[in-house]
Amino acid sequence: MKHVIIGNGIAGVSAAEAIRELDAKAAITMIGDETFPPYSRPMISSVLEGSQPHSKLPIRPKGFYNDLSIEPCLGQRATAIDILGHRVVLADGSTVGYDRLLIAAGADPRPVNATGLELQNIFYMRTEAHSAAQVAALPGATKAVVLGGGLVGFKAAYGLLRRGLQVTMLITSGYPLSMQVDPVAGQMIMDEMSRYGLTVEVGVSVTGFTGSGKVAAVETDDGRSLPCDLVIIGKGVLPCRDFIPRGQIAVDLGVVVNEFMQTSAANIYAAGDVAELIDLARGRRWVNALWPEAASQGRVAGYNMAGRQVAYPGSLSRNVMRVFELDVLTLGDANPGDTSGYEIVQSGGPTSNIYRRLVIKENRLIGAVFINEIEQGGILRALIENQVPLRLPATKMVRRGFNFGQLV
Repeated sequence: MKHVIIGNGIAGVSAAEAIRELDAKAAITMIGDETFPPYSRPMISSVLEGSQPHSKLPIRPKGFYNDLSIEPCLGQRATAIDILGHRVVLADGSTVGYDRLLIAAGADPRPVNATGLELQNIFYMRTEAHSAAQVAALPGATKAVVLGGGLVGFKAAYGLLRRGLQVTMLITSGYPLSMQVDPVAGQMIMDEMSRYGLTVEVGVSVTGFTGSGKVAAVETDDGRSLPCDLVIIGKGVLPCRDFIPRGQIAVDLGVVVNEFMQTSAANIYAAGDVAELIDLARGRRWVNALWPEAASQGRVAGYNMAGRQVAYPGSLSRNVMRVFELDVLTLGDANPGDTSGYEIVQSGGPTSNIYRRLVIKENRLIGAVFINEIEQGGILRALIENQVPLRLPATKMVRRGFNFGQLV
């Protein structure tokens, strides 16, 4: 049996380890467009801010591939899958045959439509190479612009602020973290960012970058030119799917999989940031590009590839982050666009520095946003994942001091 894994991130690594756990002799080949050893992608923001050295990024020892008898094929991006021929086509035209294939290619940074992207000191924030280049560009830089107000954008802005730069965040939406939180929480977060020295501008898009060789200014859609020495584009990610034969493998935003991480094509699986599967809170397919989800999905995919049938219950959006002095917890479908059919209750707000928001549908918790006093996040997550019926009025549950454990 020959297993081929496209991607050597946490989903691919977890799958390879699961396969080897069950089968000591099967051939495993891992294809990755990065040559760096498997590393912690969430930690690259720590490298930018200076709290961790670049050398701390790897999550597996140097002998990882050799120790697990894995054939690495690194520095090569998959460009096509020949399903009839059971082959993966690489960028140099070579091919790798497979019996079972895992697509764990992850995601690429969401691009921006702007002129001048070829200028130096304009970076995305996705890979260890990006973080190394960002740190190398810091000497002499005084002003930075960060595009995007999501998790990646905030981490980039925070890291640059810690490095002593003046930082301006340009956000297309009306408030930071708009994909994770509601307007009340968003305003609290924006106020906190501003209080600690970040300049946050909302409802602004970028049309271009100018400079002579290196970026010197950002051009906005309202006609302004903002001087800067460095730009980080942190507007989220999109699943790597350009090499997927769509007529043969079902693809929506991501590669569609069932509970066994199987795609619509026989003997082909998908896991991690590229995979689209049932979201436990939303009750429909969703892409949750989260590190713990990628690790769990990869492990389940590996077991199934090796012959042990294991079902994955579904994914769940969740984030815990520190925004200066605010602890922020988001779970599930915390900010549904169409609120018809939902019960939404909230308490607190900017004046109390405490905020709770619960999103309920059919008497079950499906989403939550907490700012500060987030210690019961694990219980809230269990309520969503297990679809526990709520036995008490929601207005009581948003009170400070309420013990959610009594609902489990």
